[in-house]
This record gives sequence, C-alpha cells and structure tokens, in this order.
Amino acid sequence: MKYTEIMVRYGELSTKGKNRNSFIGRLHGNVTKVLKDYPELTIQPHRDRLHIQLNGLDAKPIMEKLKNIFGIQTFSLSIRVSKDFEEVKKTAIDMMHEAYEPGMTFKVGTKRSDHDYLLDTNQINLQLGDAICVEFPEIKVDLRKPDIKISVEVRHDGIYLSYLTVKGAGGLPVGTAGKGMLMLSGGIDSPVAGYFALKRGVEIEMVHFFSPPYTSEQALNKAKELTSKLTSFGGSIKFIEVPFAEIQETIKANVPEGYLMTIQRRFMLRLTDMIREQRGGLAIFNGEAVGQVASQTLESMAAINEVTTTPILRPVATMDKTDIIRVAENIDTFNLSIMPFEDCCTVFAPPSPKTKPNMEKTIKFESSLDIDGLIQRSLDNIKITTVEPGDTFMDSKQDEISSLL
Repeated sequence: MKYTEIMVRYGELSTKGKNRNSFIGRLHGNVTKVLKDYPELTIQPHRDRLHIQLNGLDAKPIMEKLKNIFGIQTFSLSIRVSKDFEEVKKTAIDMMHEAYEPGMTFKVGTKRSDHDYLLDTNQINLQLGDAICVEFPEIKVDLRKPDIKISVEVRHDGIYLSYLTVKGAGGLPVGTAGKGMLMLSGGIDSPVAGYFALKRGVEIEMVHFFSPPYTSEQALNKAKELTSKLTSFGGSIKFIEVPFAEIQETIKANVPEGYLMTIQRRFMLRLTDMIREQRGGLAIFNGEAVGQVASQTLESMAAINEVTTTPILRPVATMDKTDIIRVAENIDTFNLSIMPFEDCCTVFAPPSPKTKPNMEKTIKFESSLDIDGLIQRSLDNIKITTVEPGDTFMDSKQDEISSLL
C-alpha cells in the first residue's frame, strides 16, 4: 500500500500542562534534525499528534530513525483518503488484506476532529466493521485486545486510516530538561550514561580528555563516533576536546603513584565544571558505577567530588555491568566501546591506585602543583565541534577492526 503519512503520538508530553507547547516544539525540532537527510518530508506538529507527510518517500528508513527519538510514545503509518465513505471502506479492506492472517481478531476505532462529517464515530465503526466482516467471513471482533486495530481519524483535510503501530523510545524530548556536560571516555559505561541523560530530556555536551602523543587520533575518532551514535536520539551534539597531556605528565612526575588516578580525576572534574559554567550547563554526568576498584569506590568518589559543588549525576551508578553492556548493545555503542584504542585514563593508569584515598594527603600532594596554570593552559586549547546525525569518523581499517569484535 502507498502510505502518505507517519502519525506520531507523544509520550510523557501529555502530562506537561502549560509547558506542553514548548515540549512539542522541542520534539518537532529534534525530529527535524534527525530526519535532515529527508528534506522532502513535511513535518507538522499539533497539540495531540505530530504528522510527517511522506510526499512519496519510502517510510521504512524514516521509521527506523523515529524509533530512537526520545519523546515519542508510538507512531503509525497512515493513508489519507477523501471523505467519500466508499473509498474509506475500500482502503480499510485493503489494509486488512495486508495485515490479516487466519485466526486473528480485529476492531475499528474512530476519532473525529471534523464534527461536521456525515457519520459519527459509532456509525463509522459499525459500517467499517460490517464491511470487513463481509470480506472476511471467518474473522471475529475483539473490542478489548484485538490482533488488528484499524484506526480512523476524520480530519478537515481528509480521513486517515492506519493499523500498524510502532513503539517509540518514550522519555522526554532532548533539551527540555536543561543542559549538562557528559564526561565521555572511550569505554562502555559513559555512552550508556549519556543515553539515560538524553532519555530524561537533558541536552548533553561531550567533554572528552585526550593526551597526544600518548593517545592516538583513532582514539579521538572513536569518542566522536560514540557521540555520533547518540545523536540518533535527539539530534546534533557538541563535542569538546580537552588537551590533558601536560596535566598528566606533571601529576606523574610529582605525585605518589597511588594517588595519580585520584588527582587526575580531580583535575578532570575541575575542567569539566569550568567548561559547564562557560557553556551554561546545570550538571555533570559521568559513567561511574559503584564498585571496588580505582575511582569507583565511594571513598574515591568523595575525594574526587570535593573540588566542586555542582551536581554530579551517575545514571549507571547502581547497575550491574551485564545490564550496562545490554543497554550498550541495544544502542549500538558496545562494539565501538571495546575497540582497542587507548584513552588517557588507561595510558597513565597506575598499577595499584588508592581505592580509599585520604583527603588530607590528596590535597597535600595536589598543592605542590600549579593547579591554576595547568587548568588555564588546557582551557585555552580546547576544541569544540558539532557532531551531526549520520556523521562518521572511523576509517575503513578501523571499521574492519570493529567488525572482527
């Protein structure tokens, strides 16, 4: 069948009261950004639905992209026909031929925004139901849990029919809950943390620390590629590269080995917080989970957090690693995350980091460093780029490595 529209239903937006219009506007913008490769589409937001006119395009690739966009509860392929009821009946029967298999049940459900139409909702339901039963004598009606539901919407510009409803990503439109900075490493956990932040409507900007010549261009591209994966949930994301080699070299030369990780992380948090302040962010997100090693212990988190009063949000903090991996696989970041390109944390990782760092010793060791100068030189050399949906950063050799994992 030649479908004419994808009808998008909102998720939690239905509970947002006075803010509803701004939420719908944000979702409209996010859908437009994610579908930027399809300029032929006409996207029209309304209070109860968002309508995407296909204008002759194939719906399948568009639907695949819509599945990921936060703020969408469900969506359906629809066909617009004239208000000639014989045409409506023919289209409903054609839909049933496409959807029906022996033993299935059905129902018809109608909504009217054009209340001047000659038939009311009950009459439409009954007449379409009768026509379908004549065409399929063995079919049964089930008004509670039908296998097939023919949905009919009577609007002023025509009558729209659909039967296939696809579940969306749910959540809130990205950008409706303010902006936060995500400390993005090249590992499994931080992209998953970013995914959960996006799902709650947070606009995230990636803060990625890199340390050339100790870290490679491939490692940097890997982080950008992970960012590109997350753009499918709400549109473009700012990627902020923060040079970190001088700070790591200085810490390694002047701090006892057991405290290298703690003090490195404190510098990372200071830098992220300053970038957040400059760019109007409200919170910092990271992929830390409560564990028994390195910076994952509560004692380490407390020692690292001491440098800021900004909220630090850890969406995966209490998740098992197997659950984090499952989410990473579902959002298509896992194979990228396990690619063997080093990041600045692993290159300078001490063999035996303190899992319960002493706060007084941490501050004492750190006080011997030129904290302000190191941070300012790093801030002076940050680079900000915009990662758009569909952007790629890995070359063919790197893709080959990924395919072998």
